[in-house]
Amino acid sequence: MLTDQQLEELYSDLESDRVERKESAADMQRIRQAICALSNDMVGHGQTGVIFVGVQDDGSCAGLDITDQLLLNLTAIRSNGQILPMPVMSVEKKTLSGCEVAVIQVEPSYYPPIRFNGRTWIRVGPRRDTATAEEERRLNERRAAHNLPWDLQPINVANITDLDIDFFHRTYLPSAIATEVLEQNGRTVEQQLASLRFVIGPDDSPTIVGLLALGKSPADYIPGGYVQFVRFDGTELTDDIIDQKDIHGPLSQILSELDGILNANIRIGTNIVEQAKEVRTPDYPVAALQQLARNAIMHRDYQTSNAPTRVYWFKDRIEIQNPGGPYGQVTVENFGQPGITDYRNPNVAEVMKTLGFVQRFGVGISVAKQQLADNGNPEPEFEIQPNHILVTVRSYS
Repeated sequence: MLTDQQLEELYSDLESDRVERKESAADMQRIRQAICALSNDMVGHGQTGVIFVGVQDDGSCAGLDITDQLLLNLTAIRSNGQILPMPVMSVEKKTLSGCEVAVIQVEPSYYPPIRFNGRTWIRVGPRRDTATAEEERRLNERRAAHNLPWDLQPINVANITDLDIDFFHRTYLPSAIATEVLEQNGRTVEQQLASLRFVIGPDDSPTIVGLLALGKSPADYIPGGYVQFVRFDGTELTDDIIDQKDIHGPLSQILSELDGILNANIRIGTNIVEQAKEVRTPDYPVAALQQLARNAIMHRDYQTSNAPTRVYWFKDRIEIQNPGGPYGQVTVENFGQPGITDYRNPNVAEVMKTLGFVQRFGVGISVAKQQLADNGNPEPEFEIQPNHILVTVRSYS
């Protein structure tokens, strides 16, 4: 991030491909576009970009009241899922040349193209616009030149025939890319797949996330890429098994099938004694189970473990376990705290958001806790280990 002196220099300079000024935060759409454009760093400076909120176009102070709520609203842009993958950015209040402003610092992404609502925004000089096919190709090439996160690593023994191209065109592409962009899209299928990080390199090898999102049989190449569901007729692992299923397929299929299994196994109790009207209460709120299971699938370690994500359903509890412990800024001590999140698999998270299985990033555990409390269940119990996370949900009593 930039020093105060560097911010002063940029504040006093003209708008450029690194700097944008906004009189207010009234037009959040344009601010999001600007964040997307600075993340893509089309010119390739490799330097932090800045948006000054509270400054007129001519550089004079707009006299904007920089409140805590304004700063929170700007900070929320990072994780509301409209800019994918999530930008690296910070928001803070500064006094520059005697003017109070909100400063948004945006780091250039190593993994472009970054999109806002399905559009790749770029900035060249003072101009902000959507990227052309050639500009997207250049962004794709830049991504390949950096060390990649695990979910963007290529699987060289796989090829495009291992991907469900019909599902890609019919379902995923219209969800990921704005309609008008698709209508004027002259890109080949290989270019479209590369733009969304599903293939990489001169041989168009499928990436980990490409196989997880579109693979006809992802577990053939990613052994842990499935979910194991077991229901026990008791409270111990040694008790008889009522039902068992290994859920295979691309993420959309796994998540949809798991939703169906969770719904099918929930029991509804009826109370007609303590209430004036009949009250029907499930033993578990399905929304809480969905949040916790999706969290496990999103954050699990696909790199070093061949174990599946496990959902074990006992008579008195449900255990959801994923390989892989805390990652990045998430630690054993701060796990589950609101606002503390990091992504071992940022591109898997993007796929789940695009497919509609995630509404907002970083709120899954909080939502699950609230759903459980509203239903009368105890708080979820977390066992955090270096190589796995286990969450236990107790039944409604």
